[in-house]
Amino acid sequence: MSDHGLQQDLQQDLQYSNYRYFIDISTRWMDNDIYGHVNNVSYYSYFDTAANTFLINKGGLDIQRDKIVGFVVASNCEYKKPIAFPQQLEIGFRANKISNRSVEYGLAVFVKGESEAAACGSFTHVFVDKQSNKAVAIPEKIRKALSSVIYQAL
Repeated sequence: MSDHGLQQDLQQDLQYSNYRYFIDISTRWMDNDIYGHVNNVSYYSYFDTAANTFLINKGGLDIQRDKIVGFVVASNCEYKKPIAFPQQLEIGFRANKISNRSVEYGLAVFVKGESEAAACGSFTHVFVDKQSNKAVAIPEKIRKALSSVIYQAL
């Protein structure tokens, strides 16, 4: 893909309107680092919280009883502008790609009320049997929920 194509994809990843599900998160004092902004590791925590909130609330995942869970196998994040405590955030969530055993999520961190993300990224869950740790098909109830937030680029 050309640099222009990558830039166009990134611009789409930064836009609020390109996400299908949102959760609110408040930054915490401990999220800030010595430089006075939210440290990069906190962004991954926000992503993980958004994805698992979706899986529990919309996909019916019971993290205590279900025999199948999602393991993160890949992740990335691009930072566009700093955020800091005490800002209110919205984490945008969508499914970028769904396969038989895995899903790639698209996620973005928005300062509440802003239409362009401060950061965006993705991570991939592979669904596994808890007991054997072997990859299995995405449970149907979760697949159905993920299908409702699939992103289709124009």
